[in-house]
Amino acid sequence: MKGFPELGRTRVMGVVNVTPDSFSDAHLHDAVAHGRRLMAAGADLLDVGGESTRPGAARVPCEEELARVLPVVRALAEAGALVSVDTTRAAVAAAAVEAGAVMVNDVSGGLADDEMLATVARLDVPYVAMHWRGPSADMQTKAVYDDVVTDVCAELAARRDAAAAAGVRDVVLDPGLGFAKTADHNWALLRALPSLLSLGRPVLVGASRKAFLGALLDGRPAAERDAASAAVTVVAATAGAWGVRVHDVASSADAVRVVAELGRS
Repeated sequence: MKGFPELGRTRVMGVVNVTPDSFSDAHLHDAVAHGRRLMAAGADLLDVGGESTRPGAARVPCEEELARVLPVVRALAEAGALVSVDTTRAAVAAAAVEAGAVMVNDVSGGLADDEMLATVARLDVPYVAMHWRGPSADMQTKAVYDDVVTDVCAELAARRDAAAAAGVRDVVLDPGLGFAKTADHNWALLRALPSLLSLGRPVLVGASRKAFLGALLDGRPAAERDAASAAVTVVAATAGAWGVRVHDVASSADAVRVVAELGRS
């Protein structure tokens, strides 16, 4: 994949949220310092986003998203990080790549902006297409499936094919845990990671600190779900996922190395 050296193990993508309403960590003023800490903890790449995608979140204007992410992308790229930009907007993707990003992570899989796939093809960078059924404001009303694994695989295959038709060379697929999914849907998709891998593209898993883990842990708050998140990293790495997107990098960095070592012949 362009811009990403072969590691022989699952990659760890560290989350850098530049959103005041984020449930996790970084506000604008300390996002760069947070990204540097994630690099030191073992992140293989950093995912910088300026718009919250948690259930019920409202959109922010494009200009505000640009103002949030571009300085952070530029600073972290200059610090030597491989940076992904987490956005559904083609204009933000293009500006972020110009500022130093080497990957576009689009939770809408190109459905939120008709220009996204053509823009990524022109930029010639790897692209993460996530399974998506609509904006955060009402996405949970769309968590209705005949069979969640079959339906998500079919819908991801359609995004894979649309990206290829637009000229995107390197596509990573993400099942979109927590996006238009119930807890049962999320667990079913994790159990079915081999089916997702059968789509013929690398797979990114983003379970870190999500509500379905909190529900399993008797309502434990988001910041106390890192051990469970690392357990999902083990599951994903064992299945052969290309990457995991996590808040606590150190535990997942250790986990993927353990799985890789156990897999050596």
